[in-house]
Amino acid sequence: MSNMRDIIVRPLVTEKTIKSQEEKNTVVFEVKKGVNKTAIKQAIEETFNVKVEKVNVVTCPTKTKRMGKYGQYHYTTKAIKKAYVKLAEGSEIKILSDK
Repeated sequence: MSNMRDIIVRPLVTEKTIKSQEEKNTVVFEVKKGVNKTAIKQAIEETFNVKVEKVNVVTCPTKTKRMGKYGQYHYTTKAIKKAYVKLAEGSEIKILSDK
């Protein structure tokens, strides 16, 4: 990738990821498909100026969903790639701002 910011699509903010961030100092991002752990680590360190300890990657496949009164309409969710980034001691990324 030419730009490190192209690797990171967006942070994933759910109850589970916020709890993981508070307890384990792990932040979850959606990343581009076809990117390896080393490139993800370099992109996070360069973009947020933090020290990354470990990166785990999960590829979530597509799913077929049904909707409508009797489930007569079908659609497919998109496949995404998630990166669970464990930050080193003392490093922190603020995803949600405290008000």
